Amino acid sequence: MKELKFGDILALGFMTFALFVGAGNIILPPFIGLHAGHNVWFAAIGFLITGVSLPVITIVAMARVGGTMAALTHPIGKIAGTLLAVVCYLSIGPLFAGPRTATVSFEIGIFPFLKEGGLLQYENYALFAYSLVYFILVIGVSFYPAKLLDSVGHVLAPLKILALSILGVAAFLYPVGDVVPATQAYETGAFTQGFINGYLTMDTLASLAFGVVIINAIRSRGIESTRLVARYAIIAGLIAGIGLTLVYISLFKLGSNSAAISVGLDNGAKVLQAYVNYTFGEFGAIFLAILIGIACLVTAIGVTTACSTYFANLLPIPYRLVVLVVATVSFIVSNIGLTQLLAISGPILVAIYPPCIVLVLMSFFKSFWRNPMYVFAPVMLVSFFFGVFDGLKEAKLSVPDFISTLPLADASLAWLIPSIVVLVLATVWDVLYGKVSS
Repeated sequence: MKELKFGDILALGFMTFALFVGAGNIILPPFIGLHAGHNVWFAAIGFLITGVSLPVITIVAMARVGGTMAALTHPIGKIAGTLLAVVCYLSIGPLFAGPRTATVSFEIGIFPFLKEGGLLQYENYALFAYSLVYFILVIGVSFYPAKLLDSVGHVLAPLKILALSILGVAAFLYPVGDVVPATQAYETGAFTQGFINGYLTMDTLASLAFGVVIINAIRSRGIESTRLVARYAIIAGLIAGIGLTLVYISLFKLGSNSAAISVGLDNGAKVLQAYVNYTFGEFGAIFLAILIGIACLVTAIGVTTACSTYFANLLPIPYRLVVLVVATVSFIVSNIGLTQLLAISGPILVAIYPPCIVLVLMSFFKSFWRNPMYVFAPVMLVSFFFGVFDGLKEAKLSVPDFISTLPLADASLAWLIPSIVVLVLATVWDVLYGKVSS
């Protein structure tokens, strides 16, 4: 039986890590650290739950079912499963995650030089040109999905790890200043804010998509055993989880010590750039900008490949044509700008995350129920219903008064208790009236 060599297993883990570490992973922790101040590690714990634990668990769940969304969503039926998959793939693909990788790398790599050169009036034109070249490169690599383990795992991922290692070590060795008091939101709810912001990495949604990319990378090495494919995918997820944790801890530290140089900055990309300029000077900023650009590019390639693979299998459209469409839409959306993109994506992600979390966690206990559809469908529906209200709150819109009275509503977890209640009731119904599904 053919098995992966140690070098390929390591490269697979590096590739998985590199696919995850994109825009949100790099810009959110510094911004949270800046605002959390002395409560930074409470915020970090919340963030690590939704930003690391859930994605790793999702990779394990995907590996157990063969890496496809269709297999994972089977208990809720083909129509509902397809709808959920489409929403997830569009979110991590052309609507949010893909465009955000381009805007983040632009904010870090190009914007500072426009500012220094007095060329801010040309910012929109520069973003247009940059994102055009960026997504042309994404298209070029995404056309060859079978070669991702070689191009990403053996080449781009090590460069990405090197860049983030330099940044992480610097965050601990060269703090800019002392930790300051937390802002109001993080003074009383640091854990909650961290937990919710972990959603914005989109890594749990990305895990649902990257499952097929990881599985295909393993099979490209001639591994046919389902058991071995699942084992290697789980190992890759664990390696990625360890790497993500180390990166996040260093970036939280960076942000929490950067208040002196971050006055008035409105997103994490600018906080990160301010730190690099202060610590490394112009040469270091250029070096880091190139490597952060590579980091975001790898994630863009991953989400474009995953999204295109799914829609090429769903629709009678050639894979490469789907790549062109996905990259083109990503290019258009990226020109909205980073701050605006984050403001739009936040409430939507808060709304769609609950049913995805429920689906992943319940998949581990699928065999417990006689007819899983009787349980999965109502629990996911309830989680989405209350998740929508959490999303409306995140968008600063009014919600019914009863929502605010629910347990954990202040933590944007109004969906949790109703989902548990429905889970218990649906399980009782399944025991009493459920028929064993085929």
